[in-house]
Amino acid sequence: MQFLWSTVASFVVLLSISLTTSVPIEEAFNHCLTLHSQTHNQFSSSIYTSTNASFTSILESTAQNLRYLLPSVPKPDFIFTALDDSQVQAAVLCAKQLRIHMRVRSGGHDYEGLSYASLIEKPFMVLDLAKIRAVNVDIEHNTAWIQAGATIGEVYYRISEKSSVHGFPAGLCTTLGIGGHITGGAYGSMMRKYGLGVDHVLDAKIVDANGRVLDRAAMGEDLFWAIRGGGGGSFGVILWWKIKLVPVPQTVTVFTVTKTLEQGGNKLLHRWQRVAPKIDEDLFIRVIIQPGNSSVPGKRTVTTSYNALFLGGADRLLRVMKHGFPELGLTRKDCVETSWIKSVLYIAGYPDGSAPEVLLQGKSTTKAHFKAKSDFVREVIPEKSLNSLWEIFLQEDGPLMIWNPYGGMMSRIAESATPFPHRKGVLYKIQYVTGWIDGEKSMAKHMNWMRKFYFYTAPYVSKYPRETYVNYRDLDIGMNQKNNTSFFQAFSWGYRYFKGNFNRLVKVKTKVDPSNFFRHEQSIPPLPTGKKG
Repeated sequence: MQFLWSTVASFVVLLSISLTTSVPIEEAFNHCLTLHSQTHNQFSSSIYTSTNASFTSILESTAQNLRYLLPSVPKPDFIFTALDDSQVQAAVLCAKQLRIHMRVRSGGHDYEGLSYASLIEKPFMVLDLAKIRAVNVDIEHNTAWIQAGATIGEVYYRISEKSSVHGFPAGLCTTLGIGGHITGGAYGSMMRKYGLGVDHVLDAKIVDANGRVLDRAAMGEDLFWAIRGGGGGSFGVILWWKIKLVPVPQTVTVFTVTKTLEQGGNKLLHRWQRVAPKIDEDLFIRVIIQPGNSSVPGKRTVTTSYNALFLGGADRLLRVMKHGFPELGLTRKDCVETSWIKSVLYIAGYPDGSAPEVLLQGKSTTKAHFKAKSDFVREVIPEKSLNSLWEIFLQEDGPLMIWNPYGGMMSRIAESATPFPHRKGVLYKIQYVTGWIDGEKSMAKHMNWMRKFYFYTAPYVSKYPRETYVNYRDLDIGMNQKNNTSFFQAFSWGYRYFKGNFNRLVKVKTKVDPSNFFRHEQSIPPLPTGKKG
């Protein structure tokens, strides 16, 4: 799309405003928007500053990690809630011209708050896409165009509204903003059958660093490759994804079976490591690991909950389990046959009986102060080592691990097909989380436990590099400095997120954003061929 530039006279006015330090940056930004946007409205009503009564509620609206809303964390100078594509385009142009550092938020689930906080740059603004959330499903062609601010739950609902035998293989948490979710890969309970969300993206529309709206043909295959798994906030602002839908059965089956250590949980988990990546690819069995009450009064134990989706009926599931994982002891009464859309609610943890319409609420009601990390496991952890792992696990108040099995389709897609490289040879991924409710008071204690536990698990997970999932950002493994995204510094975490794909991502970044307009604490660095902007 060709952008209509303002007149020279208007640009001179804008330039004079940007150079006048007495004019607040949000006023200069507002004036610039009126010059550049193709829609005519009062932008001031979409710009929220700290003096605005709605500022805090807008800032906190989709932010998931309360750790980045603490008073000690720098807040944006203003938030702009765009209403359409042209306003996003204008916002990028204006932020660039006025030299305002921009963070882009579609869902706010990012684990280190990079879409609504900045630890390295001030002043900064947040471009919030929450009001750009259309979902246009085309069942006839098995596709949908979805806007960045829509949640994955809304996408699932709109698909199910049109068809009970179509789905999309993306996230388990339904309040994820689709814009950022797919930029990191988008895994979910159908990944063993169909791969990741990024493996089913057909097209996209983005605003690049020059303020142009580009689709797949206009951006070229290198940039299209980079945005499908290369992490958010490095290459442009996602406006739309075009996704390919996948077939799902009329009836699927879900179950949750929980075992404590006293019930043989350790031996069972050891067995799961061998079985879950190789069992029928219609079956996804993740393990949710938490502390629980022991049969010994006053003592805690570890509970392992086997939480599953099977793309088929209960009778076939029971045959698969009897042959592949009889140790779990699954029975017919453990199985719940349901529709695919209701399985989404089940896996996401909604209360029994929840109507699918709950997915249209669009944002999470649960938030926490938390710290998370991730690992990919390529060799079975010995049973004896699991026993010693629990000793440290139970030292924390409210730790959580989720083990997600790989295998199936995930093993058949090349590491270089998308920037997401964690494919063949991965048995499962571990997500580590610890949360707390008293803010900064006990934060150091919980953060230190997480780092200790992560250090302890190092011998049992992938090595050279110790692979990590980009959508579970972890600033412990390295950070860019203020407007200085050094390739050599970034390699320390970039190689862990992307393995050999990191070099290609850097080449794409250097080509499409050499001045490094789109940047954050772990953005992809350009090579030093252009002046930083």
